[in-house]
Amino acid sequence: MSADKPKPAGVKIVDAAKKELMNVSAIERDGNFLVVKGKIFGTMPMTAKLSPEEARKALRMLSPGLVWFLLTFPFRRSPEPPAR
Repeated sequence: MSADKPKPAGVKIVDAAKKELMNVSAIERDGNFLVVKGKIFGTMPMTAKLSPEEARKALRMLSPGLVWFLLTFPFRRSPEPPAR
C-alpha cells in the first residue's frame, strides 16, 4: 500500500485589499520552461510558462536591495493588521 503525500496548500497572491487574485497550485519544469499552474480569481484555471529569455529580463529588474529582500523574504513575518 502506497502512502500518498498530501498536496501542499496553494500559494495565494492577493491585491492591496487582500482579495485573492491567484492561487498557485504547482511550479514545475517543462524542458527549459518554468511552468506555473493555478487558478485566477479562484475559478479560472491558468498555466503560464516562463522562458529562460524572459527570466533573464526579469533578473535585470532586480536591484541589489531587492535581491537582499528576496533572500530574506521567507524568514520575515507578515505585518499585523492595524488594531481598531
